[in-house]
Amino acid sequence: QVQLVESGGGLVQPGGSLRLSCAASGSIYFINTMGWYRQSPGKQREMVATATSGGSTHYADSVKGRFTISRDVAKNTVYLQMNSLKPEDTAVYYCNADKVTIMGAWSNEYNYWGQGTQVTVFS
Repeated sequence: QVQLVESGGGLVQPGGSLRLSCAASGSIYFINTMGWYRQSPGKQREMVATATSGGSTHYADSVKGRFTISRDVAKNTVYLQMNSLKPEDTAVYYCNADKVTIMGAWSNEYNYWGQGTQVTVFS
């Protein structure tokens, strides 16, 4: 019913920048929170940044001051501007939509994940 499609990953040298985009489509009435998570080999998936429909944002300590999340609520799109990238930022980055209300299923809220996009920071 809802699909999340990420784009913008790739290869970059330390200190470089990348911008990730994620667009949600389907029978969406409202998305409360959209965010980015990442997972490196052998590690658990971790929250990178989230943004609510009201404009509140939350960042992992490891990316504060370097990454910026933004949303276009009307377009169900979320972005992650990543600056000053470090090798430890290398991971698969996943888009997430939380507390999603679907048209016709007004009493329920759902959670969705994208397929992920690879970000590799190499020297």
